[in-house]
Amino acid sequence: QVQLVESGGGSVQAGGSLRLSCVASGYSIGSKCMGWFRQAPGKEREGVATISPGGSRTYYADSVKGRFTISRDNAKNTVYLQMNSLKPEDTGMYYCAARTYYRSCSVSFEYDTWGQGTQVTVSS
Repeated sequence: QVQLVESGGGSVQAGGSLRLSCVASGYSIGSKCMGWFRQAPGKEREGVATISPGGSRTYYADSVKGRFTISRDNAKNTVYLQMNSLKPEDTGMYYCAARTYYRSCSVSFEYDTWGQGTQVTVSS
């Protein structure tokens, strides 16, 4: 059974940092696009960052560029999201997701495997 399990969320003050981890089991992520998405109550889920199978290409939403860094360790079947200089608008449930590579790892095509999410709350 394929599973993605996120961890590392919590409550921090504005300006603080968190590091999220996503561990995959049941398959190898080495050939997968991996991404982090987030969703606040009443808002659509949005792509935060994605990374290509080999880690050479990354995508970031404009709102997090320069503050967040996505990385992966395929040997550990793990993807990370380092979040610095957090803002209240970063608050939400953060989900790890995967999909088969096609052309790029953009969010234009469906990410079809999802974790259960980890909550991030940033207080002003």
